Amino acid sequence: MGQINLRVTEEFEETLARYMRVRGIRSKSEAIRAAIREGLQAATAAKGHVHFRMWLGAAAGPGENPNPRFAHDDELWR
Repeated sequence: MGQINLRVTEEFEETLARYMRVRGIRSKSEAIRAAIREGLQAATAAKGHVHFRMWLGAAAGPGENPNPRFAHDDELWR
Protein backbone atom coordinates (compact mmCIF):
# COMPACT_ATOMS: atom_id res chain seq x y z
CA MET A 1 0.00 0.00 0.00
CA GLY A 2 1.30 3.46 -0.87
CA GLN A 3 1.80 6.19 1.66
CA ILE A 4 0.58 9.78 1.52
CA ASN A 5 1.76 12.46 3.93
CA LEU A 6 -0.49 15.43 4.62
CA ARG A 7 -0.18 18.66 6.47
CA VAL A 8 -3.50 19.62 7.93
CA THR A 9 -4.92 22.62 9.71
CA GLU A 10 -6.14 22.61 13.29
CA GLU A 11 -9.67 23.03 11.92
CA PHE A 12 -9.21 19.88 9.81
CA GLU A 13 -7.97 17.97 12.87
CA GLU A 14 -11.08 19.01 14.82
CA THR A 15 -13.40 18.06 11.96
CA LEU A 16 -11.62 14.72 11.55
CA ALA A 17 -11.97 14.02 15.29
CA ARG A 18 -15.71 14.75 15.06
CA TYR A 19 -16.00 12.48 12.00
CA MET A 20 -14.16 9.72 13.90
CA ARG A 21 -16.55 10.01 16.87
CA VAL A 22 -19.65 9.95 14.65
CA ARG A 23 -18.43 6.95 12.63
CA GLY A 24 -16.85 5.12 15.57
CA ILE A 25 -13.45 5.05 13.86
CA ARG A 26 -10.37 4.79 16.09
CA SER A 27 -7.48 5.70 13.77
CA LYS A 28 -6.94 8.86 11.75
CA SER A 29 -5.67 6.95 8.75
CA GLU A 30 -8.79 4.78 8.62
CA ALA A 31 -10.99 7.86 9.03
CA ILE A 32 -9.27 9.60 6.13
CA ARG A 33 -9.60 6.47 3.96
CA ALA A 34 -13.32 6.24 4.84
CA ALA A 35 -13.89 9.93 4.07
CA ILE A 36 -12.13 9.63 0.71
CA ARG A 37 -14.06 6.46 -0.09
CA GLU A 38 -17.35 8.28 0.68
CA GLY A 39 -16.24 11.25 -1.41
CA LEU A 40 -15.41 9.00 -4.34
CA GLN A 41 -18.75 7.24 -4.09
CA ALA A 42 -20.54 10.59 -4.13
CA ALA A 43 -18.37 11.82 -7.01
CA THR A 44 -19.15 8.74 -9.11
CA ALA A 45 -22.86 8.54 -8.23
CA ALA A 46 -23.92 10.48 -11.34
CA LYS A 47 -24.03 7.88 -14.13
CA GLY A 48 -20.76 6.30 -13.09
CA HIS A 49 -18.75 9.35 -14.13
CA VAL A 50 -16.16 10.78 -11.80
CA HIS A 51 -16.70 14.48 -11.12
CA PHE A 52 -13.80 15.88 -9.16
CA ARG A 53 -14.69 19.52 -9.88
CA MET A 54 -16.32 19.75 -6.46
CA TRP A 55 -12.96 18.79 -4.96
CA LEU A 56 -11.05 21.61 -6.69
CA GLY A 57 -9.36 23.77 -4.10
CA ALA A 58 -10.13 21.35 -1.27
CA ALA A 59 -6.43 20.92 -0.60
CA ALA A 60 -5.36 24.39 -1.64
CA GLY A 61 -5.22 25.62 1.93
CA PRO A 62 -2.16 25.30 4.11
CA GLY A 63 0.39 22.89 2.83
CA GLU A 64 3.12 25.11 1.54
CA ASN A 65 6.42 24.41 3.20
CA PRO A 66 7.05 27.40 5.50
CA ASN A 67 10.83 26.87 5.20
CA PRO A 68 11.47 25.65 1.66
CA ARG A 69 14.91 24.31 0.92
CA PHE A 70 14.77 25.76 -2.61
CA ALA A 71 13.26 29.09 -3.67
CA HIS A 72 11.93 27.60 -6.92
CA ASP A 73 12.05 24.38 -8.95
CA ASP A 74 15.02 25.48 -11.09
CA GLU A 75 17.28 25.39 -8.03
CA LEU A 76 16.67 21.66 -7.72
CA TRP A 77 18.86 21.03 -10.75
CA ARG A 78 21.78 23.31 -9.93
